[in-house]
Amino acid sequence: MVLSMAKWVGKVAIVSGASSGIGAAIAAQLVEHGVFVVGAARRSDLVEDHAKKLSGKKGKLHAIKADFTKEEDILRVFEWTGKNLGPVHILINNAGITRDSSLTGGKTEDWKAVFDLNVLGLSIATREAVKVMKANQINGHIVHINSDLGHKIFSGASINVYGASKYAVTALTETLRQELNTLGLKIKITSISPGLVESELTTLRKDQPPQRKAYLEKMPILKAGDIADGVIYALSTPEHVQVHELTIKPVGEIN
Repeated sequence: MVLSMAKWVGKVAIVSGASSGIGAAIAAQLVEHGVFVVGAARRSDLVEDHAKKLSGKKGKLHAIKADFTKEEDILRVFEWTGKNLGPVHILINNAGITRDSSLTGGKTEDWKAVFDLNVLGLSIATREAVKVMKANQINGHIVHINSDLGHKIFSGASINVYGASKYAVTALTETLRQELNTLGLKIKITSISPGLVESELTTLRKDQPPQRKAYLEKMPILKAGDIADGVIYALSTPEHVQVHELTIKPVGEIN
């Protein structure tokens, strides 16, 4: 199997949650490979900073302020992209959150925030990407940044509905694959499920309880770039090859 990113040179990608961590790493690697990337994030100023550092590369990073819990923001991102860069070829559904609490004592607004971004925001963005790809006869690629918690439940953390939201992503990945087959569309869908990754949701989280921070710092951990490498691998496969699920774990991970 020959791996190549040549088919994506000059094409357009949208990456949600592109201000830091995995999203920023994915955006950077796409730009390195000649892709024109729309980095959508609430902290668009950070995306703009990344764009400056990537100036002179084969592709280009464009920052746009957007909250992917709001449908109007998602629609605006796709509208801006179409008007300014052209139809989207790659969608990276990376934006996601968690809230520390429990199912027995958690707050409804926290649960809703998790589902609004991790499930509904992802679904809305996917719908809009498929619309564009279908209308323009694009054999595009949609990537969901999932989690290994989308395939198992880890009882040692207060993740309440986070695991359920990621299980939903696993189901939505297969549902979309079947829908695309039924429609006769050659759009690829990939779920990438990382284990523990250094990010603002884990070891870099500023409001981390000391006990949990100490626990996480002892764990084997991945870097954001490791997940970006996985995305590039999935995108690099030949037309007839689809990486449906890619699980990436650090060596020595216990669970």
